Amino acid sequence: MLFFPKKVKAQRITVMIGLLLALASAIVLLVKVKTDGVQTVTLGSWAPPFGITMVSDMISVLLVLSSLLIAIFVVWYSYTSIGEDREKAFYYPAIMFMLTGVNGAFTTGDIFNMFVFFEVLLMSSYVLIVLGGEKVQLRESIKYILVNIVSSSLFVITVGYLYSVVGTLNMADISIKLSEIGQSGIVTVIAVLFLIVFGIKGAIFPLFFWLPGSYAAPPVPVLALFGALLTKVGVYAIMRTYTLFFTTDIGYTHELLMVISIITIIAGCVGALAYFDLKQIIIYNIVIAVGVILFGASIMNKSGMLGSVFYLIHDILIKGALFLLIGIIIKITGTSDLRKMGGLMKRYPALAWSYLIAAFGLAGIPPLSGFIGKLLVVQGGFEGEYIWQSIFILASSLIVLLSAIRIFIYAFWGEDKVGLHTISPKTYRQLLFPAITLVAITVFYGVGSEYLVPFMTDASTVLLDPSVYTDAVFGGLK
Repeated sequence: MLFFPKKVKAQRITVMIGLLLALASAIVLLVKVKTDGVQTVTLGSWAPPFGITMVSDMISVLLVLSSLLIAIFVVWYSYTSIGEDREKAFYYPAIMFMLTGVNGAFTTGDIFNMFVFFEVLLMSSYVLIVLGGEKVQLRESIKYILVNIVSSSLFVITVGYLYSVVGTLNMADISIKLSEIGQSGIVTVIAVLFLIVFGIKGAIFPLFFWLPGSYAAPPVPVLALFGALLTKVGVYAIMRTYTLFFTTDIGYTHELLMVISIITIIAGCVGALAYFDLKQIIIYNIVIAVGVILFGASIMNKSGMLGSVFYLIHDILIKGALFLLIGIIIKITGTSDLRKMGGLMKRYPALAWSYLIAAFGLAGIPPLSGFIGKLLVVQGGFEGEYIWQSIFILASSLIVLLSAIRIFIYAFWGEDKVGLHTISPKTYRQLLFPAITLVAITVFYGVGSEYLVPFMTDASTVLLDPSVYTDAVFGGLK
C-alpha cells in the first residue's frame, strides 16, 4: 500500500483483504492453542532464552483476534467517514503498522522485543493522530509524543535494571530466575517502575492526564482504534508482568496495584460525569474500565482473573462500538456538545436503540457483555475478602450507566435541534451498518458467554500459573 497511496479504491480493497486474511489466521491459531496448548516459535532457530521467542497462549491469541476484529470495523467505517484526503496520506498503511505493533506486543515472549513493538505502534499512532493537520490535532499530538518519549525512555531503563538482576530478556526465563531469587527489594522497585511505564500507556491514575485531550483530537475512526486498543496494550503488559514476573512480593506490589486501580475508577467516574462532550464521556469510561480490569488482576485468584480477561475483551469490543455510534451522532448534529443536541429518536430510531443497547452493555446490565466480567471480578473480590472494594466496583457501574444514559437523554430525547446539520440517507446507512454489526457482536459476547468460558478459563489459567507459560517455552529442552 505504501507504493500506491493515491489509489484510494485499491488501498481499501488491499487493507480489507489483508485484515480478513489476518483474522482467518488468528481464528486458526485460536483453535490450535485451544487444542494443543501454548504455541511458541523462537526466531532464527536459536534455542531459548538466546533467541527472540514469540508465544501464543490463550490470552494473547484472544487479544490478537479482538484487535483484528475492531480494525476491520474501523476500516469499514472509515470508507465513509475519514475522507479521501486522509486516505491518500498513508492512512491505511499506518493502521496496519499500528496493528503489527499491537499484536506483536500481545504475542512477544521477550521483554525488550515488547519495547520494540510498543515503538512500532507508537510511531504509527503519531501518524494517525496528526493526519489531516487540524490545529487541535497538532497541539495535542505534541503532548502525546512527549509523554510517550519519556515513557519509552523509562521502559528501556527499567528493562536495563531487570537485565542487571536476572541476566536475560526472555520472559519465561525471567520468570524462572525471579522465582529463584525470591523476595528482594530491587525486584520490588523494578516492579513499581514497570507499573509506572505501563501505567502511562494504559492510563492509570495519575498517569492518564494526556489521554482525554489526545484521544479526542483525531477523527472518530482513529479515536475508535485508539480507544479500543492502545490502552489495552498497557493493561495487558501490566497483567502479564505482574503474573509472570513479580509474584514474590504480592503483599506490596499487588496491593499497590489494587489501590491505584480503585483511584483510577474514581478519577474516571468524576471525568465521565463532569463533561457534556460526547467524546470525553466515553474516553473517561476507558479509564474506569482500566481500573476494573486491573482490580480483578490484582486479586490473584481464579474468579478475579477470569473476570479481568472477560472484561478486557468486552471493553475492546464495546468501546469500539460506542465510538463508532457517537461518530454518527456527531456527523448528524455537527457538534460533540450534548447541550446542542436533541430529538434524534424520531429521525434515527435504529441509531438510538443501538446506542442504548451498547450503553447497557457498557454499564454491565445482564445479560449483556459487561455483566459477566464485572460479576466475576466482584466475586473474586469477595472471595479475596476485599468486601468494600468489591462493593465500590458495583457502585461504579451506576456511574457508568448514568454517564451513558445522559448521552441518550440529551441526544435522542427532547426537542429536535438538528436544524441544518443533516447527512444523506446513504451516508447514514453506510456508517450505521458497521456500528450496528459491532454492537450485535458485543450482545452475542454477553448472551453466549457460556460458550466462551473454556477459552477465558484457559487464558486466566496461564496468567495464574506461570509454569504453563515457562514449560511451553522451554518444553523442548527438558
